[in-house]
Amino acid sequence: MLAATDNTRIGEWMLAKGMITADQLEIALIEQQKHRLLLGQQLVRLHFVTDAMIRDVLAHYHAQESIDLQQVIVDPEALAMVPEAFARQHKLLPLDLSPDKQIMRVAVSGHNNMLVLDALRHMLGGTIQLKSVLATEAHLEQALDKCYGHSLSLDSLLREIEQEGSAPASLPVQQASRPVIRLVNAVLIDAVKQGASDIHFEPEHAFLRIRYRIDGVLWQIRCLHDRYWPAMCVRLKILAGMDIAEQRTPQDGRVNMFLCGRQIDFRVSSHPTLHGENLVLRVLDRDKAIIPLEAMGLRAPQLQRVKAMLEKPEGLLILTGPTGSGKTTTLYSMLGHLNHEHVNIMTLEDPVEYPHALMRQTSVNAANKVDFINGIRAILRQDPDIILIGEIRDESTAAMAVRAAMTGHLVMTTLHTNSATAAFSRLQDLGVSPHMMAGCLVGVIAQRLLRRLCKHCKRQTEADRALEQLLRQVCAPAQTWARPVFEAEGCVHCRMSGYHGRLVIMEVLTMHADMNAMLTQPLAMQQLARVHGYTTLAEEGLQWVNAGETSVQELRRVVDLSALEAVVATP
Repeated sequence: MLAATDNTRIGEWMLAKGMITADQLEIALIEQQKHRLLLGQQLVRLHFVTDAMIRDVLAHYHAQESIDLQQVIVDPEALAMVPEAFARQHKLLPLDLSPDKQIMRVAVSGHNNMLVLDALRHMLGGTIQLKSVLATEAHLEQALDKCYGHSLSLDSLLREIEQEGSAPASLPVQQASRPVIRLVNAVLIDAVKQGASDIHFEPEHAFLRIRYRIDGVLWQIRCLHDRYWPAMCVRLKILAGMDIAEQRTPQDGRVNMFLCGRQIDFRVSSHPTLHGENLVLRVLDRDKAIIPLEAMGLRAPQLQRVKAMLEKPEGLLILTGPTGSGKTTTLYSMLGHLNHEHVNIMTLEDPVEYPHALMRQTSVNAANKVDFINGIRAILRQDPDIILIGEIRDESTAAMAVRAAMTGHLVMTTLHTNSATAAFSRLQDLGVSPHMMAGCLVGVIAQRLLRRLCKHCKRQTEADRALEQLLRQVCAPAQTWARPVFEAEGCVHCRMSGYHGRLVIMEVLTMHADMNAMLTQPLAMQQLARVHGYTTLAEEGLQWVNAGETSVQELRRVVDLSALEAVVATP
């Protein structure tokens, strides 16, 4: 770790360059003492700077080249020369070898570099020269997991529990059996490393199933004997502040932990089932940076339309989609696009998932009488420019959202509908008249997430006649179709699923004056919207199939193509 004087000098250098203010430096130094982080890590955690800025600062300070590990392909030959345990212990990653195999390029995180390189040189037998480049510690941790992989090994912990001499279910709560604590921690850490959005602990007859939701799909990770579950369940409920004696009523709780070098929240939900309490943990990365709109992977026309909506000084912008379709991520990307010191952004959420600087965020709290109605009413007295309402659930919330949008505020919110045009009928069901909609609606965005084909194993194939007709209709109406498509294969890089990562598709409907008369006629509205560039989720998904980024099988899993197929089949 950098010495205190090094931290101070780096902070002073950043201050002199105008990268941070004196107030921000003072706050970061105070917080650093609490959390025992490097100054750069603390500045990023407070959202005063970005990872990329810290990487460049360290490179300048140490007079070294910096590198973005997210854009690097690691040479397997170099990787094989350094054992995983050594790389993790010293926080380094071998990147590649020179053509003559005499020089190895190594990524390090910027502290104790000389000691780290000396240890590596000794481990390699002193036969290879080393050239170090700087990377952020967060990116280095992610790259180590990606390159070396990781597996959930619990066998040694289970043996320790057996050796304690008593059944796990009978362990006193106050004793908090250390192997049980480590067992629970091992699962949580592994889930975070694998990028899981949810962790499922599912008791069955005679066994406990552990599953992770990764890229929107549940994967079974381990099955343990059910005798381990009572102690694990008690441990998780204690962490979440839940009543361990109550097993017949659903409960909610929250866990805050520092794992894998960053602050992670777990939103915990218990539910009584036939074979015991089922626990599901939603993983919330509090240190996760807002994704810039430009980095979300939207096609250029969609990105342009979204930005045009955000330029409106007032009105109601609605995002629709099912749970887990990335609505919160998109909303925060939009807020990040608008976030600067000259606007007041206020949010009302249930609960706040991602804390961010320069935004005043409030969680709905029934115990303190902070519901959506009272919360919006209070926010309107706080001189806001932009308001985020987590979800419109009832008529009262809808009325307050419309009122806020019609009184000089840009209001963003979500609805649960299947398409952008369905939002109009849903608003009517909630008591919002077409006249009110016409006066405040900026636009509606429907979105879904598609799994991206694994770049290591995706397989080229020929489109069948039905798919070829769809692609011709959507992507190349005036051309003879001759482009191949791709499908999932499966390899070690993607858990044999054929997919790795996700991409977003959006149905962006921007309101125009000539559309107001069509608010009660969804089909007519859709046809008129096409004049202004509107495309459906199915059409957007086919653009990505055409680009070789996803498969038609994945698109069918997420989006109903029947309406588009009917249009194409019509002579």
